[in-house]
Amino acid sequence: MLSRRGFLPILAAGASRAGASVSRTPRRPNIVMLYADDLGYGDLGCYGHPTIRTPNLDRLAARGMRFTNWYSAASVCTPSRAALLTGRYPVRTGLNHVLSPGSAAGLPASEITLPQLLRGAGYSTSMVGKWHLGDRPQFLPCQRGFDTSFAIPYSNDMTSSPVPGVQSSVAYPPLPLLRNDKSIETNPDQTFLTQRFTAEAVRTIRSAGRRPFFLYFAHTAPHVPLYAGPQFRGRSARGAYGDVVEEMDWSVGEVMHALEDAGHLHDTLVVFSSDNGPWLAQRQQGGSAGLLRSGKTSVYEGGMREPCIAWCPGLIPSRSVNSSVCSMLDLLPTFAALAGAALPASLVLDGQDIAPVLAGAAGPERELFYWNDAELRGLRRGPWKLRVNPGFSPGGGTPGLGAPELYNLDEDPSEEYDLAADRPVLAQDLLARMSAHAASVTPR
Repeated sequence: MLSRRGFLPILAAGASRAGASVSRTPRRPNIVMLYADDLGYGDLGCYGHPTIRTPNLDRLAARGMRFTNWYSAASVCTPSRAALLTGRYPVRTGLNHVLSPGSAAGLPASEITLPQLLRGAGYSTSMVGKWHLGDRPQFLPCQRGFDTSFAIPYSNDMTSSPVPGVQSSVAYPPLPLLRNDKSIETNPDQTFLTQRFTAEAVRTIRSAGRRPFFLYFAHTAPHVPLYAGPQFRGRSARGAYGDVVEEMDWSVGEVMHALEDAGHLHDTLVVFSSDNGPWLAQRQQGGSAGLLRSGKTSVYEGGMREPCIAWCPGLIPSRSVNSSVCSMLDLLPTFAALAGAALPASLVLDGQDIAPVLAGAAGPERELFYWNDAELRGLRRGPWKLRVNPGFSPGGGTPGLGAPELYNLDEDPSEEYDLAADRPVLAQDLLARMSAHAASVTPR
């Protein structure tokens, strides 16, 4: 029988009260990155979902920090994962599209990855779950900085097994399950995949010993097909999608208990987020972006703004909500700084070290760019967001594609009221900034 215990009593002893000072940052903390697949901004209880029960993530947010302006660097999975592990916009790495099985593309050897940096600083590095950064041997996790891996190489719907509720004209090969980049099974029963990945993550934590570790746990859930384990199937009022999210929440609780059991509860940074917004085309089989507009594949907020929760006793004040504009791009420089990993001087990063933000400081004003399929499609600066249509040239415009759209996201997070006609000078200034950024990026 699977445990469904919560971990609130465990966290209570090591967490600070809201507004209280916290102790010093743990020296070279362990780092656990938990990454959902296609989870929407509005799919967790602590982000407002009325029927999906996520007590472990809700408690993690209550004892840590919940971000309200956290962004992916892409609205689909391969580019977003590349950005997380490199700290660079996907256009720089050439991973602008979702990779299919057998693709010749993958995370280039020339890219410096987060696990490489942390391993160079003395960390053990492990990857569990969904990879999707190239399935040829040279692109797999253990070739890109991870000491160990237990993973599927791409999305769980890319399989030769029939996928309930999903019709595809593509003939996929059998889906391999890899251990340390070697196939040990094909078309694994996805009913038990979350449990198996969780067990592997727990083993990784308990066997880490005294050496600091980095665990990248990239869930296949709640991407379709939706397979909840027997203990979770049919339990959620939200239906099959809710069942899968609630099982993922259980997994978070198991990870936290493993940290306690191994004596790492108070020297570990845990971050939870999602690769991109919900797959709305799947209807009830997909998630919700809450009050945000659109979802996966879109550069409207629902495709790019994600839930994010961070927890680390001694660094992150409890019960805090941070509205600073932050990004998955920021994780590499932040994790590297906390781990004491040196960044090569030649490395061009698009992310920032946000350790002060994690500690409760307001983030500095920044420009965040929305790239989609190697096209620059938008810019956020302060509360303002400018969005352009596909094919639009920020340098001078392209006839027939529609005018740029301007939104004040503080006042209008749902992007209902286009203010471009009311603020033409601001719109032109943001277009000029987009043009300058585009000119500074050399696509791979």
